[in-house]
Amino acid sequence: MTISSESQKENKKLPNVSVGDTVRIGVLLIEGNKERTQYFEGTVIAIKSREGKKSLRVRKLSQGIGIEKLFLLDSPKVVSLERKKITKVRRAKLYFLRTLGSTKTKKLKDQSWKLKSAS
Repeated sequence: MTISSESQKENKKLPNVSVGDTVRIGVLLIEGNKERTQYFEGTVIAIKSREGKKSLRVRKLSQGIGIEKLFLLDSPKVVSLERKKITKVRRAKLYFLRTLGSTKTKKLKDQSWKLKSAS
């Protein structure tokens, strides 16, 4: 790991996210000579943390089709991470949401009052 990547890692302040939370992640896209931020909002279904590197697997439904993306939080392409909703779940991985669709996702226990009191 180089010194420049360590300094970038220290500068990035990301909130603590747990499985089941609804998050909005901003990813930097470079198209030609232009840069823009594209946002992906969905439910965190898995978190992996190895050797100080953390990754989130986020799932959302778009027009009835499930889309999953894996985000490496140490990547310089991840610009922002925002918690939209906190939910209480009793599993470490929510892979069962893949087969159940949107009905069970709506039934996750909402804990958004914790988000308002933390602000």
